[in-house]
Amino acid sequence: MAWVRTVAGRLKSDFRYSAGIVYNNFPWPSPTPEQQAHVEEKARVVLAAREPHLPPRGMSTLADLYDPLIMPAALVRAHVELDREVEKCYRAEAFHSDRERVEFLFRLYEQLTAPLLPAAPRRRTVRARVPTPRRSQRARTPRLPSAER
Repeated sequence: MAWVRTVAGRLKSDFRYSAGIVYNNFPWPSPTPEQQAHVEEKARVVLAAREPHLPPRGMSTLADLYDPLIMPAALVRAHVELDREVEKCYRAEAFHSDRERVEFLFRLYEQLTAPLLPAAPRRRTVRARVPTPRRSQRARTPRLPSAER
């Protein structure tokens, strides 16, 4: 959410998710097969924590489950563990704040996009300005006579 809070736009108080700004620009990690397996296992734990609350066993919706005021403790713990495993795909040391996390992601984004930028900045070419003739110098267009009524 730190990336979304920093990069996404807002409509009233809601986030505006867009592929071009939020998701396509997100710098994904390159996890090792072992890291990927750990993330997959933690994702299964999240799904298992949700299962008893969703139909057919439970009566909650996803909106109910993710309401921060009533989110089940097991689901909160499962997401914290999943988030930590995902962070390990980026670096071994945990992030201490969302600011540190976003700064890291922006540095990674710059590294990933640097090869896409031109080697040297393009110089702006200045177009020669063609002088516009003054009104008195312009050729006068003959007026057609008005149609008589």
